Amino acid sequence: MMNSNNLVEAFVRRPVLRQLLRPVVAFIAVIVAGIVGFRTVDGIGIIDSLFWLIDPTSIELHFQTHEGPATLVKAYAIVVLSGLVVASLWIGETLFSAAFGGQIQEEFKHMKIEQDINALSDHVVICGYGTFGKTIAARLREADRKVVVIEQQDAQYQQAIEDGILAVNGDARREETLTDSGVKQAATVVGAIDDSNANIQIAIAASQLAPTVTLVVRAGDQRDEALARRAGADEVVIPEVVSGEHVCTSL
Repeated sequence: MMNSNNLVEAFVRRPVLRQLLRPVVAFIAVIVAGIVGFRTVDGIGIIDSLFWLIDPTSIELHFQTHEGPATLVKAYAIVVLSGLVVASLWIGETLFSAAFGGQIQEEFKHMKIEQDINALSDHVVICGYGTFGKTIAARLREADRKVVVIEQQDAQYQQAIEDGILAVNGDARREETLTDSGVKQAATVVGAIDDSNANIQIAIAASQLAPTVTLVVRAGDQRDEALARRAGADEVVIPEVVSGEHVCTSL
């Protein structure tokens, strides 16, 4: 079950839902105004008021057998029905624009990615899809390991999607972003960003959400390695050192 916070987050993350929110709220507001107005003017019940909104011809039938301000009620009904028509057109226009603008298709794609990530377990979360992160992702996929990428930059996030990798667009230092990547079910989190401080912050956040997850942190130098270890990193990788050692083995 989704709580109120989850619902708010869903609206924030879904552009189409945000766009639909205003016309839908307007439509509901007109209905409420119609019910309240009919009850105030003629004193009828909620069910009868709704029926008048659904079938305006029933207003004429009502006043054939009842006394009351028929002219005022009919005038108010015209205003309310006009409001419903406008709100309905607004909703239709929003859906039409979203459909032909590709937004609905994009929303379905993101929903599918979220469902696939939620079904994962023992996967590797790679934070950052630069050259370092991309190389790790490629090698893991060659080994049939399940991978989820977190990338904040839109271009690199889209590249991950195009490469067929499940990806989350956001800041990996934020708990909600890590949660979206399925970190609580993950086996390993790799801080692969070209920023030691960011990777250390990722390690701290990931360890709080998933205390048993293995943390691999990319560091810039040995000083950063010591900080990463204190932050809980199980393994620290300094690309320059690894590259140098690789060169030496080939000499």
